[in-house]
Amino acid sequence: MGPAAIAILALVTLAAMSLTANARFRAERRLPMQWSRTGAVNWTAPRPLALAFTPLLAALCLSATAASATFIPSRPGQEGLVIPALIAAAGVFIGAHALHLWLIARTLRPKS
Repeated sequence: MGPAAIAILALVTLAAMSLTANARFRAERRLPMQWSRTGAVNWTAPRPLALAFTPLLAALCLSATAASATFIPSRPGQEGLVIPALIAAAGVFIGAHALHLWLIARTLRPKS
């Protein structure tokens, strides 16, 4: 699987996560973006922006990484590290987005 395919697969996954979350949080106009150490929300963003932030950031980083891997030759001895590094970066973005969505759900959950 080439670098572009890995980046596209990660971006499709992030988009699907955001679309699912958009349906789940459709009643909310704004979503939390940052929390303090005490768990209080520091600032919020409009729902579309909050859900698009990580996928857009990932699109910039992963496309730049995939393009670099495609057009810039690797250093000798490092040819086999390009794909694992791209998979790791994609995994970090997916994990960070999943954490953000989980924190949003936890914050918006009714207190009992």
